[in-house]
Amino acid sequence: MGTMTIDGRKVQFTDEKNVLSVIRNAGIDIPTLCYHSEVSTFGACRLCTVEDDRGRTFASCSEEPRDGMVIFTNTGRIKRHRKLILELLLAAHCRDCTTCVKSGECNLQMLAHRLGVTQVRFANTREIHEVDTSSPSIVRDPNKCILCGDCIRACDELQGIGALGFAFRGTDAMVMPAFNKKIAQTLCVNCGQCRVYCPTGAISIHTNTDEVWEALGDPDIRVVAQVAPAVRVAVGDAFGIERGKSVMGKIVNVLHRLGFDEVYDTAFSADLTVMEESAEFLNRVEAGIKLPLLTSCCPSWVKFVTDQYPEFKENLSTCRSPQGMMSALVKEWYRDPKNAKGKRTVMVSIMPCTAKKMEAKRPNSFTKGEQDTDIVITTTELIRMIRNSGIDFAGLTPEASDVPFGFGSGGGVIFGVTGGVTEAVLRRLIPEHDKVALDAIAECGVRGDDAIKSFQFEYNGRTLKICVVSGLIHARQVMEQVKAGEVQYDLIEVMACRRGCIMGGGQPPRAGNRTKAARAKGIYNADNVAIIKKPDENPMVMSLYEGLLKGKAHELLHNKEY
Repeated sequence: MGTMTIDGRKVQFTDEKNVLSVIRNAGIDIPTLCYHSEVSTFGACRLCTVEDDRGRTFASCSEEPRDGMVIFTNTGRIKRHRKLILELLLAAHCRDCTTCVKSGECNLQMLAHRLGVTQVRFANTREIHEVDTSSPSIVRDPNKCILCGDCIRACDELQGIGALGFAFRGTDAMVMPAFNKKIAQTLCVNCGQCRVYCPTGAISIHTNTDEVWEALGDPDIRVVAQVAPAVRVAVGDAFGIERGKSVMGKIVNVLHRLGFDEVYDTAFSADLTVMEESAEFLNRVEAGIKLPLLTSCCPSWVKFVTDQYPEFKENLSTCRSPQGMMSALVKEWYRDPKNAKGKRTVMVSIMPCTAKKMEAKRPNSFTKGEQDTDIVITTTELIRMIRNSGIDFAGLTPEASDVPFGFGSGGGVIFGVTGGVTEAVLRRLIPEHDKVALDAIAECGVRGDDAIKSFQFEYNGRTLKICVVSGLIHARQVMEQVKAGEVQYDLIEVMACRRGCIMGGGQPPRAGNRTKAARAKGIYNADNVAIIKKPDENPMVMSLYEGLLKGKAHELLHNKEY
């Protein structure tokens, strides 16, 4: 433990890695554009510069705290320094702020307001570059890049992909894929974490809301929505609702008011995923083939495996993701003229994930030649649609999802957190239905924030070896160990985004540790109050096998190939 003096006040510190953390812990919000605690310190923006008692200035993010330091965070010199930095950044930045998709949410814009930058004295002499719209998930606009390097470190250090990097030097420096390729021509997995970490509009979501509005306005189209589990614990962030609180009922209400004909809960098709994947898992275990079984719910993970570990393609579960299953079911339901009633069905998927936009266009996301999921929008896009409508979201009365595909078990809901798929599968495997048995599964090692969770589970006299991973850089570590024969698993669950879908690339950004914890808690709370905990207890799921799915389960619920 040490003590430093910050703006005349004694502050103790322990294991903080830099002066910036000590200052923030003391209740002072030092501005930054390039600092994130989960990636390495870069020190590019210099906005966190402070001054010591000897007049030395330094970036607080890259300075280790030392006992006896005397720090000043808001001297006149420092204020002038920060304003000049922002003015220079804005001078080399696209100034279409009022029409930028990030307007109102842009860190650069907010800091300019906060620090009183009301004019830019310098001309923008940077060359105008083409906007890259090649990806179905993200849009890259080099003209709005401030060279903070956040996207590069997120892609490299969190995901281990390295699709972006710095090119050239000095005033010619740019962030781009190697050889300035289109992002769609790289190994990008569409996870959107670069967009989450980008402080400006240089990387944004490839939005599809205009297509949704157009479908909603057509009287000959039946517009059906499905809402993923993780969406319900993030939408409220934008409307002053307690962080992490499930607002699924309000989402259903607002979607009906926006004009959606039917609103279904993706937790329902998550139940189907558990039914199919648990059966597939047991078949493989009993036959001793194609193990470990690799989960297939996360499209970024599936692309990662097929691109970089093609020898493990056959280990991927053949099950479609919950999004794919729901869309295939809905389209099949409305192929019956009695259900269709002369209208064309457009399936809209509301997801926490930018990669779901890519998944919807994969060849194995088509049934009978028709694309199952027509449009994918993210949580962030849904929030914009609600704001655009002017509806008072916080004041809405909750409504139930529609039938026949609107009721999922608690096991389906927990798909939104890392380990949720595995926990739901383990619930399905055991015959017991009581709280003691379910609590034992929750406490076996499947829950928690650890990036890699390895544990064993006893089933019918056999010890199942299981690994749960979040973050692709950690998935690479596990896959290399499996490839080398250093470890053996029966089941590996991977979510590309750290902590799972609650922190997906389409969720509202700037989510600190408290928000992350609140979202996870919100998912588990929704499970706690669910009457049905296991998919095989869901009467709607079980009746489906005797009805619509009879003789069609494999065609509608499984991928032909990757």
